[in-house]
Amino acid sequence: MSKRRTAKTSRRLGVLISGRGSNLQAIIDAIAERRLFATIAVVISNRADASGLERARSAGLKTRVIDHRGYSTRQDYDQALVDELRSHGVELVCLAGFMRLLSPVFVNAFPNRILNIHPSLLPDFPGLHPQQQALDAGAALSGATVHIVNNDLDAGPIVMQRSVPVLAGDTADTLAARILVEEHKLYPEAIERVLNEMART
Repeated sequence: MSKRRTAKTSRRLGVLISGRGSNLQAIIDAIAERRLFATIAVVISNRADASGLERARSAGLKTRVIDHRGYSTRQDYDQALVDELRSHGVELVCLAGFMRLLSPVFVNAFPNRILNIHPSLLPDFPGLHPQQQALDAGAALSGATVHIVNNDLDAGPIVMQRSVPVLAGDTADTLAARILVEEHKLYPEAIERVLNEMART
């Protein structure tokens, strides 16, 4: 194994989820198939009933539930997340359906080292329900974007995008399902790109 490959393999990811964890599974699969050279150090959910936790456990990964309802402020909760991620030596944080807005406490702890995947071609249709936003706007194209998280909602630097046509008769659900297929391909590729860039700095 080359030194470069070894260096990439040592990169430690922390994945944050709130739900089913399908993008988490895509990351797990990409690592197993050696398309992504990284280690998932910990998977954290703010919900104990997130089905993605079982995906992580089935893959032998460490999991933690840190319930946001146990903290009086968003900043206190985010600091708990930061402390947990740092305790696992996480170098890159990957949001995979994590349904919490992150405060500057979190963002500033991992500058340019937090990735999110969003189901639209940003800067179009940020925020909630982007598939319905695309339909309401009569967009011919939608898609998925992996971007670096900063303190503005869905406004950080774009890493990679992949487009999906909006078809006649699409609903928000049918469009979301087609975008999700592309998300599962795109996110591991984008993570690998960012890790490679981190290794060069």
